[in-house]
Amino acid sequence: MDTKGKKIILGSNSPRRKELLAGLDIDFTVDTGNTFEEVYDEGTPHERIPEVLSEGKSYGFHRQLEADEILVTSDTLVLCEERVMGKPHSREEAIDMLRHLSGKGHEVITAVTVRDCCSCSTVSDTARVYFKDLSDSEIEYYVDTYRPFDKAGAYGIQEWIGYIGIGKIEGSYFTIMGLPVHLVYQELIRFIG
Repeated sequence: MDTKGKKIILGSNSPRRKELLAGLDIDFTVDTGNTFEEVYDEGTPHERIPEVLSEGKSYGFHRQLEADEILVTSDTLVLCEERVMGKPHSREEAIDMLRHLSGKGHEVITAVTVRDCCSCSTVSDTARVYFKDLSDSEIEYYVDTYRPFDKAGAYGIQEWIGYIGIGKIEGSYFTIMGLPVHLVYQELIRFIG
């Protein structure tokens, strides 16, 4: 992709987001300097939470953007039976999240914010994931082996648990991984001009 001299910055430490953005054949740098605390108002509609957090990450970037820079930030949330699941903070919380997802369908909502020095756009995408019934031994093996503490809902679809546990998805696989690349591409085209 020709960025026409624009410098693309990914404001995320996620190895999955780096891999997915690289898959668009875009030259970019990673800069995770940020002052934003990932909090939102309790009354925020569930489907809007990733948008609020993604925009917060964008505006919490540690410095002003130069005229030739475009910043990409993102946030992912798992929603199962109205229960909002971010990243687990402990082994017990990860196990609890996976037990809750076991045998059910849930939504994965990922928002992306693209911003330059003059304008900002936030878009989001939702996919649906269906887990088989997971045994406690499968859940504990996954949590202890893969340590999914940096993943919303305590799992990565591209890891072992996705291989053995997910029977069906509706929507973008990449949205579930944490970056709806089709939307990122569309927004970058708009910003690059």
